[in-house]
Amino acid sequence: MKRRDSNPDDKKPKRSAYDKALGLLARREHSRRELGLKLRQGGYEGDEAGAALDRLGEQQYQDDDRFAEVLVRSRVGQGYGPQRLRAELKSHGLSDARIRECLDQAEVDWNASAATQLHRRYGTKPPADPSERAKRAQFLLRRGFSAATVRSVTHAEVDDAADGDD
Repeated sequence: MKRRDSNPDDKKPKRSAYDKALGLLARREHSRRELGLKLRQGGYEGDEAGAALDRLGEQQYQDDDRFAEVLVRSRVGQGYGPQRLRAELKSHGLSDARIRECLDQAEVDWNASAATQLHRRYGTKPPADPSERAKRAQFLLRRGFSAATVRSVTHAEVDDAADGDD
């Protein structure tokens, strides 16, 4: 006997863009840009996706400000620096002014955060030689800390070309 629900001719109706986006938001916060991209990848037309995003915004289910705050809090907890956060927030379509505001509101001591990352990675033993010090500095730079912060924490000479304001 054949089960009715296993028939390949019985297709489920496609969920609306709104329902799909709401399901994504139920799992975690998403930026408007990220949700739009996921909807387009899911085969939803631009008009339908845009209307769904507008409706979600009006209902305050999707909010780029809230997304940014959650992302900053999460990444700071993971030990990332301000330059990494700026780049990630920028990739989600947030304005420079909003990014600056989010980082200021986070009130993070970037030097303490960088020092914590060094201790997690390398322990409390001081670097044995200048090459070890440079290795530690590169680690912090890759995590998104500014050259001034890295210099302060490691006492290593670091190129200021990548330095931004913390």
